Formats: sequence, C-alpha cells, structure tokens
Amino acid sequence: MNQSELYVSLDIGSSSIKVLIGEMNEDSLHVIGVGNVKSNGIRKGTIVDIDATVQSIKKAVSEAERMIGMSINEIVLGIPANMANIQNVKGVVAVNRDDREITDGDLERVIESAQVMSIPPERELINIAPKQFIVDHLEEIKDPRGMIGTRLELDGIMMTTSKTILHNVLRCVERAGLQIREIYLQPLAGGHFALTEDEKNHGTAYIDIGGGSTTIAIFNEGHLVSTSVIPVGGDHITKDLSIVLKTPTEQAEMIKLKYGHAFYDDASDDELFEVPVIGADMKEQYSQRYIAEIIGVRLEELFEMVLEEFYRLGLQDLPGGVVITGGVSKLEGLGQLARHILQTRVRLYTPDYIGVREPQYTTAVGLIRYAYKEDLFYGKIGDSHALAHSVSNEAVAVSKKQKQSAQSTNEHKDSAMTKAKRFFDKFFE
Repeated sequence: MNQSELYVSLDIGSSSIKVLIGEMNEDSLHVIGVGNVKSNGIRKGTIVDIDATVQSIKKAVSEAERMIGMSINEIVLGIPANMANIQNVKGVVAVNRDDREITDGDLERVIESAQVMSIPPERELINIAPKQFIVDHLEEIKDPRGMIGTRLELDGIMMTTSKTILHNVLRCVERAGLQIREIYLQPLAGGHFALTEDEKNHGTAYIDIGGGSTTIAIFNEGHLVSTSVIPVGGDHITKDLSIVLKTPTEQAEMIKLKYGHAFYDDASDDELFEVPVIGADMKEQYSQRYIAEIIGVRLEELFEMVLEEFYRLGLQDLPGGVVITGGVSKLEGLGQLARHILQTRVRLYTPDYIGVREPQYTTAVGLIRYAYKEDLFYGKIGDSHALAHSVSNEAVAVSKKQKQSAQSTNEHKDSAMTKAKRFFDKFFE
C-alpha cells in the first residue's frame, strides 16, 4: 500500500492533554503535529470539571493545528482504565454462503454475536478485541476470511467502563467540536506497541506512571487480560518536594525534572543547587541526594502498591517482567528502584519518533498505531477524515461532503465498531 493515512489521537491525562497528528504508511509512523498542554478539570484520571477540560482539549488541538496549518476534524480517543472491566466473550455464526467461503460479512456477524451478552446498566461497551477465530473447530486462526467452513466462532475480550466516566469524556470531546473515529482503552493501545511480542505472550506488566495516577495492565498470551489504576503519580512527587523544600509548586516541578533522582544510593551528594523559599526573600541549598530521598520515599510507596495489585490479581510470576512508561519514567534511577522493590526484570519504554521521543507520548502514539492496525484488518483504510483545510468557505463545503461521505460509508459497512460509535452518538442528540 502506497497511500498514506492520517490519524489524530487524543490522550486525556490528569496532568496534560496530548494531541498527536500522525501519518501512517506501510506500518511506519511520521509525526507531523503535536499539541501538549497542562490539563485542567481532571483529577486522578477522572473529569471533575467539564468546562475546564473542554478548554484544555481545545488548546491542545489548537497547538497541533498550528504546526500543520490545517484544522482537526476527527480523532482516535483513548479512554482511561479507571473502572474498566475486561471479560472473555464468545461469538458463533453459521456460514450461509453457497461456496462456504468466509467473508467480511461473516466477520462482522460473529463480532456482533459476541456482543449479545448482557452488560450492566451502569456500564458501557468500549470495544471487543478478537483473541482467535475458530473455523469448524480449527483453532488459533488470526484471520478466517477466504477460508472454507460452515461454522465460525470468535474468542475475544470485551472491554467495558463506567457509563459516567465514558459519557463525561464523550461530552468533553463533542463540546470541543471533534468527531470520534474510534475509541480504545489507553493501556490496550499503549501496551500493544510498547511491549515486544515475547513480552505480550509470556506474561508482562505494563505500567504507565502518569501525573495523577498509575495504570497497570497485564498482558499474557498476546492479549490484555486485566487493568487497574493506582491513584498515585508524578504530581504527588511534585507536591512532596513543594512541602518539604517549602518552595512553590512550579519550582518543585522544575527541580524534579532537572535534578530529580529516584535511587538514593546513586544520587550525587557533591553538587548543590538553590531553591527559593515561599514567603521569604531567600534561597536554600540542597543536593541531589537530599532530593532523591524525598522522591524515593514516594516511589517506594507506589511500587509497593503495585506489588499489592499483583497479589490481588493472583500473579505468581511475570516471566516477561515489567515495562514502565509515562512521564515519571524519565526520572534518573527509576529503573534501579523499580528492580529493587519489584524484584523482577524492568525495562523503560520511550517512543522512538521524531518530535515525541518522550515516554509521556506512549499512549498518544499507541492510539494512532493501534487504530491503523485495526483499520488494516477490517479494511477501513481510506475512510479517515482527520484533517480539513481551514482557510476558506470552500473548506467548510469540503468538510460537509466528507461528513456525508463518512455517514454513507458507515451505513454501508454497518460493522460492529461503527454500530458502537453510533450508539455513543445517541447520547448527544
């Protein structure tokens, strides 16, 4: 395939909101626009102020738009793992064609059949990810299309979340003037590409340490099997530094980024730096080792809570170890401390793309790459209307045509994913 596909991802985090514009071609990602702003109205991954969140989203979108001189129409949305639930589902359909060849239509029907199970009224479906297809009792089939059979089965995982959490996020996106192309669970998209195939197959914990919370996702046999969220993140470290050093929060954040070290034994005790004191016209001097002690205490607490989650999930062993990402993973010495507390192999992951070589962009990058992978599988390449020229009334007309074309395509495909999107749209009518 020589045609490039444009995607825009929206990662709504507790400390920052990130918008990424990426061009996908032959499984290669080229980042052409980035928006990253401090988020307001979000606490511990949950929206607490709709208006403030909408303004933050608009600001991040505006930053990304200025980089490319075009407006953003459509986004791939990441939903946080707060209150998310993952369960196994199964779908079964008969192949009705005379030649018994399995087609796209059969694929759509078997995915739809997996959605018939009852979902509690307080929960909403995010999506269903296939684990394997079974054709006439032949298992471990990744793509059954083109095969001959009479019975098609699907083993998959169904991801649901709190109706309140999902509707609040959708409301913010809608009020920011954006359309939703697809919705994915953040750790599913981020972990799918941060982990190697062996790590996903052998059993690995993917840990994303954000500003207000830390997300744990367990992958095994190639698939996401469970998620949980710990309400501790990088903002807590900043607050600790601000209190102990008696310095403004902004200054504490700068100190964390510039001088912070997570592992006390490796921190320097030689070089001193000055820190302004709140309410006084003076500065105090501290060493990196002193700062490392403050940071280390909070991170030790975090990793002990991670261990408690492992025990709660019944994890006896993690052959694939632990992969850590997120903004806090930039802290020097974090890998050493994690290995010391978790007593397993630890790898730090950072995206390797120009413009986003920071671990805080892992989820935003993962959303684009996961959406592209899904579009390839379901044959939806070419349906994107992610961007539109914003220089004249002609652009508005083009945008309207695109919307009409998108609606026509959705009605024609009538796929399970599209049905889910239309289901969400009903809440804004």
